[in-house]
Amino acid sequence: MTIKEAVFIKSSSKLKECPEPTLPEYAFIGRSNVGKSSLINMLTGKKSLAKTSSTPGKTQLINHFSINKGQWYLVDLPGYGYAKVAKTEKAKFGKMIESYILKRKSLLSVFVLIDSRHPMQAIDRDFMIWLGEHGIPFVIVFTKIDKLAKNKVQKQINSYKKSLLQDWEELPDSFITSSTQNIGKDDLLDYIEKTNKVFN
Repeated sequence: MTIKEAVFIKSSSKLKECPEPTLPEYAFIGRSNVGKSSLINMLTGKKSLAKTSSTPGKTQLINHFSINKGQWYLVDLPGYGYAKVAKTEKAKFGKMIESYILKRKSLLSVFVLIDSRHPMQAIDRDFMIWLGEHGIPFVIVFTKIDKLAKNKVQKQINSYKKSLLQDWEELPDSFITSSTQNIGKDDLLDYIEKTNKVFN
């Protein structure tokens, strides 16, 4: 798949404000500063489609983007953890994300972004377990592999997967990416293209 058009549709603070669930959609989420906006911009080929920032917690709403004239929605969700926002705001993000993920009928998969440079973080582990417990399909997207020495990439990924196997009998699909080097773009878009075919 090639993304020829990516258009911002709307930002929503509640599930009921989201666009009608008539298209397949894929939600991107991860800890603050995991490289989510950069990855979205890399996938779509638009440098400023998603707003990048050095300040954690920049995304605070559910953002829908229409891809290729309404073939599917790319959804940018608020990051979790370490965002410099009030506890009441974090609680609100949590409820908003939870409601969207659990009740959005057209959501086909959640893309959980993981910074490849770090070992398993408790907050990521807990979030993935929560997805699994609720039967939400998800894939793992390792970001920033360009920050690792080439001979360390696979070792780091294998170590992470070994940690996952403490909680999972079968691992979800995973992808390695670099927004600066365009690594993983085709693999992610191929996955979306194949998954779109199951949308009813």
